[in-house]
Amino acid sequence: MVNRIGIRKETKDKTQRRVPLSPGQVQELIGRQGLRVCVQPMPNRVFPDAEYVSAGAEVREDLSDCNIVFGVKEIQPAFMLDGMAYAFFSHTIKAQPYNMPMLRHILDHGITLVDYELIKDDEGRRLVFFGNYAGYAGMIDSMWALGRRLEIEGLTTPFSRIRYATQYRLLADAEHEFREVGARISSEGLPPALTPFVCGFTGYGNVSKGAQQLYDLLPVEVIAPAGLADFFQRGEFSNRVVYKVEFREEDMFAALRPDAGFDLQEFYDHPERYRARFDEYLPFLTMMINGIYWEPRYPRLITIEDARALWSRPERPRLRVIGDITCDIDGSIQMTVKETNAEAPVFIYEPLGGTVIDGVEGDGPVILAVDKLPTELPLEASMAFGASLLPLVSALAAADFRASYEELMLPPELKRAVIAHAGRLTPDFAYLQSAVEDVNTGGE
Repeated sequence: MVNRIGIRKETKDKTQRRVPLSPGQVQELIGRQGLRVCVQPMPNRVFPDAEYVSAGAEVREDLSDCNIVFGVKEIQPAFMLDGMAYAFFSHTIKAQPYNMPMLRHILDHGITLVDYELIKDDEGRRLVFFGNYAGYAGMIDSMWALGRRLEIEGLTTPFSRIRYATQYRLLADAEHEFREVGARISSEGLPPALTPFVCGFTGYGNVSKGAQQLYDLLPVEVIAPAGLADFFQRGEFSNRVVYKVEFREEDMFAALRPDAGFDLQEFYDHPERYRARFDEYLPFLTMMINGIYWEPRYPRLITIEDARALWSRPERPRLRVIGDITCDIDGSIQMTVKETNAEAPVFIYEPLGGTVIDGVEGDGPVILAVDKLPTELPLEASMAFGASLLPLVSALAAADFRASYEELMLPPELKRAVIAHAGRLTPDFAYLQSAVEDVNTGGE
């Protein structure tokens, strides 16, 4: 029914507590925009069902009379209604194998899919995202993992104060803790074994910005990537500050041709002409926060061979933690061999033997690979996400999804985000057809 929307319960993971729209935002849609809103009951949602009832929504299981249903994470086929329109993060545009069965079901059952990740303005800037909160939670969790790892090594540091993200009621509480840790570093210093403390950041979008916003609450000094080796050679560093290195594409990749320089547009268009050079920096890093966008056509930042070479050196590697916020399995960080969640967020990857051990103890770096980081700060993340989604809801609620894709009346920023319409891939995403067909053949 046009102008009636649904909000589904999240079913992918029991730790998921986020919502696409808060009760206050639902009240605005009902009161000011005249929409009807139906919400599926969900016991562990960050906002109780009763708050949606107070906002004027109907709380019920049946969403079949809605024009479009909003969720957050991927939806298992068993929970999809034939012919329905859905908006959620589908993680399909890279032809991710683990989500091709879901996309196959969408096509087979006449479903329309709108992906939040693709809602962008005319200049390609994302309009709806949780990115900052992935960065916030990823930074908190990486620091928590660092504190636990250093305790195993017998090192007493201020980082032990930092708790896991889910243990903070609000982001402001975590910010306060980071400031306290920073004050202790300034006054007491870090142990000699941890000096200089160097954290490298990749990416410069919302994820990396969020992570750096928290890190910058510590007493930070910035080092350029090109100056990192010389910084260590000079030995003029302090134990009362932490150091930060921000890596961009030209720092992380080099042309295969020795006589060629780095050209960013060529790198985007022809990544096969480039190789990663991040292994040059690994010996200098204590911690790494990975926040880049990555596809299989790009070189990996850190391969297992890179890690094996580092751990084969006679001296113990400085690298303790890799916070892989990007979290592509077997992706830019090849040691990210599995995704994790808040119940078991980290594992050790032992490069020399290829062993994976849950926890922080072992002969290798700690890998944080939580794929739902914003849900660890669910209240504020949901409020921020809903605020960005709110201006777009009315157009989706009013759209006639029975019309052909060509006649589908949606603003350009929303129409570009339609991956499948009524069971057919839209022109911009026709390239996914072969990956979807592989689901039926078992990839043979």
